[in-house]
Amino acid sequence: MMSINKGKEIAGGSSRSTPTGAGADQQSPPALSRYVSQKRRDWITFGQYLKNQRPPVALSLCNANHVLDFLRYLDQFGKTKVHLQGCMFFGQPEPPGPCTCPLKQAWGSLDALIGRLRAAYEENGGLPETNPFASGSIRVYLREVRDSQAKARGIPHKKKKKKKSPLKSNEDTSSFTVQQS
Repeated sequence: MMSINKGKEIAGGSSRSTPTGAGADQQSPPALSRYVSQKRRDWITFGQYLKNQRPPVALSLCNANHVLDFLRYLDQFGKTKVHLQGCMFFGQPEPPGPCTCPLKQAWGSLDALIGRLRAAYEENGGLPETNPFASGSIRVYLREVRDSQAKARGIPHKKKKKKKSPLKSNEDTSSFTVQQS
């Protein structure tokens, strides 16, 4: 039977033997992937956001409106210039000068954030049926952000079409018969 420490050595790529004694169980766990680390940070940030609400919101009482408020709150930390309808640079992909339009979170960042939080919710015991990050109103909000940001920059968003798979079905191959003469 392999000990827990021995498994950590193999996973961590260590070739030295594990010392026995008091410090044997204090090895650091294997490094987390970038995605997992970001998902954990996002989950902690969202939980902190809920705690800071007045009154604080328990995660079990969180709904899509709390998520929408969180996404709007994050805009203040955004780095993407989103030109307003009246701005002289509205609709220009590369404006020639500065303007006073607000900085917001980019649509792609918000979309990725929601994906990570949706996964984290279920990994932390939430049911898929009650996942506030999977709500239709969240999808609508993200679609509106994507479209408005594309319009503000003058870049239409084109949905990628799914490629048809080139697999042949059995019916296609069975219709050919070999004729002998």
